[in-house]
Amino acid sequence: MPNITLSVDEELIKKVRKIAVDKNTTLTAMIREYLTDVANRDVYEKDHAVREIQVSFKRLSRDMGTRRWQREMLYDR
Repeated sequence: MPNITLSVDEELIKKVRKIAVDKNTTLTAMIREYLTDVANRDVYEKDHAVREIQVSFKRLSRDMGTRRWQREMLYDR
């Protein structure tokens, strides 16, 4: 697993480490979980948007009947 380097305020790190100890975990595990949640949320939001578009297409599409023209008929040559 690759490592990353972050610059974070020392007081913030101390506070979060205390929270991690209270939750019986580590600062690294908390950051990993947060980043995983962000990535999963992004995938969910994209999937949700695609589903909404598909529903809209189904709801708004209309039967236009049989096509009786050919592409060449639309253009004067």
